[in-house]
Amino acid sequence: MTDALRVGNCSGFYGDRISAMREMLEGGPLDVLTGDYLAELTMLILGRDKAKDASLGYAKTFLRQLEECLGLAIDKGVQIVSNAGGQNPAGLAAAIHELSERLGVGATVAYVDGDDVTARAAELGLPESLAANAYLGAFGIAEGVRSGANVVISGRVTDASVIIGPAIARFDWGREDYDALAGATVAGHIIECGTQATGGNFAFFTEIADLLHPGFPIAEIRADGSSVITKHPGTAGAVTVDTVTAQLLYEIGGERYYGPDVTTRLDSIRLSQEAPDRVLVDGVTGEAPPATLKVSCNALGGFRNQVAMVLTGLDIDAKADLARRGFEQALKTQPAQIDWELTKTAVADADTEEGASAKLIVTARDKDPKVVGRAFSNAGVEIALASYPGFHSMTPPADATAYGVFTPGFIPQEEVDHRVTLPDGTQLTIEAPGDYLTETAIEAPATGPAPAGDTVRAPLGRVAGARSGDKGGSANIGVWARDDAGFAWLAEALTTDTLRELLPETADLAIHRTVFPNLRAVNFLIEDLLGEGVAYQARFDPQAKGLGEWLRGRYLDIPTALLPQEGH
Repeated sequence: MTDALRVGNCSGFYGDRISAMREMLEGGPLDVLTGDYLAELTMLILGRDKAKDASLGYAKTFLRQLEECLGLAIDKGVQIVSNAGGQNPAGLAAAIHELSERLGVGATVAYVDGDDVTARAAELGLPESLAANAYLGAFGIAEGVRSGANVVISGRVTDASVIIGPAIARFDWGREDYDALAGATVAGHIIECGTQATGGNFAFFTEIADLLHPGFPIAEIRADGSSVITKHPGTAGAVTVDTVTAQLLYEIGGERYYGPDVTTRLDSIRLSQEAPDRVLVDGVTGEAPPATLKVSCNALGGFRNQVAMVLTGLDIDAKADLARRGFEQALKTQPAQIDWELTKTAVADADTEEGASAKLIVTARDKDPKVVGRAFSNAGVEIALASYPGFHSMTPPADATAYGVFTPGFIPQEEVDHRVTLPDGTQLTIEAPGDYLTETAIEAPATGPAPAGDTVRAPLGRVAGARSGDKGGSANIGVWARDDAGFAWLAEALTTDTLRELLPETADLAIHRTVFPNLRAVNFLIEDLLGEGVAYQARFDPQAKGLGEWLRGRYLDIPTALLPQEGH
């Protein structure tokens, strides 16, 4: 091992590739192996698990992975650090102890908690929640790593904290080592989502020779916070400036990336291809953290049901109008909320029945499951022989299902009891930072003149990549160009008004635009596109995963000089 801390990742979400932990341990040298198992929706799922059984509330797949790999990690001297504790880190620690005894491997465990503020929600001015969890920082994890524990687990921390914590422990960074902490935050943000950094979900995926089983990413973090992003030799996928840029643009807002330990200036990041599958990340600067912690507040919003009807051939609008009026008349009780969506996928003179068909989807929500249960679904059955020609449904009658509502909250950093319990039972309290960010204005960066000359109507994706995702009820789309000329055009052409024209769903929403010259990128944060969060399912793509690809498929007038030439 070099002086760099070699941190691998083996999970980007609860349900990621189960074999990844073994693959990363066997694939090459590591100091630390991390896994991110939590998301806003996951915290709701785990909260419901714990409500049914107080011993649960953690990511059970992590325990399955340890059953196979705990002894291997100990033999190789690799510490495992994960947020798989979810809503019950103490419960997961106890389960790991039981597993260790059964396997006879003598594993030691440290765990971080204090993020759960559900019982104090009203006192803290937060909405009533099934689960309210503050995003803790990395200094508790660092103490767990320093203790020498074989496994360090946590509840809700920021996704990058599982990577930052080991770096704090290795390099003995203090609270005011902002540039180093910011650099590790960027490394953490890049690898936290697993194979999204090595070619997964990548806009230019056809350029990657082998994407069937991409290797998981590794960050080689240095004492100054700079890092090299790579992967184990011989694994599929690729690590390039483009794949790293794509992940950097995932789920971000403006120039400042706020964390509990540091505010990272995303506009300072520099990327360079050091060697094949090795991207250097440096130049990152940091500022003091904000005085507040974000809190993920998840509640059960009520119950929902959905009926999807197929409309085929001629007179699609008239058929949809008749179906809607007939369905609403057949309802015995009106739901609190009912939404209709007509998706016009039908084409004229289609040579397949599916190609000639559109979908009409009605979604209902109510606090009472009976109102949106079978009685709601049966309205679609009742009109089946008394509606438009060709009526049929894609959804059989079904009971209502519960849905969640996400609300972000903010509380002072001092209001959480951030703790770490070490393997010998010692409990340490992690004090709040104390020094906090004073916001100053950031000047808009200058960009070069856009290329002149002839233009052609073409999809944006011919010259730009994109990555999109959810941020609570909002969504982001990061768009990047592949060269300086492309960026100069992109920064001038892709304005907020242009985005509204290209994506009409955003027309009436607040949009924040940020330009990142170092990444040749433009980011858009679109408020309220996702309603009350992922679990609310306000749109058919509730996590905005495909939003960027929709944008790439829209046509603009693009300078001919920017478009790939034949054979290139």
